[in-house]
Amino acid sequence: MRTRTSRTLSIPAVAAVALAAALALPAPPAHATAPGPAAPASRTAPAEWPTYIVTVHRGLDPAAVADAYGITPVHVYRHALNGFSARLSPDQVESLRATAVVTSVKEDGPVTTAGPAF
Repeated sequence: MRTRTSRTLSIPAVAAVALAAALALPAPPAHATAPGPAAPASRTAPAEWPTYIVTVHRGLDPAAVADAYGITPVHVYRHALNGFSARLSPDQVESLRATAVVTSVKEDGPVTTAGPAF
């Protein structure tokens, strides 16, 4: 009897691909890592920046992705979705949307549901 080889990726192979994708992150914008003379030393975002929910590919650490871009997350999600929420500048939003490890960047806001009330 002939044994058929599987074409699926093993867990170590998936982890290696995820690590390679994380290492291939483009350089964070200069304003995210090197504060100018007028910028505060902390990495907290101004209150006027809107909060976004950023989802990253499964297998990647969302906190590490945020850190790679100099972003301090408000919250890190690891169960219902794999991502983080943070106050982001327009430049950070565009930078995150352009990277391969991020699956979506959506502005946070109220959520409504449609359907019968129970």
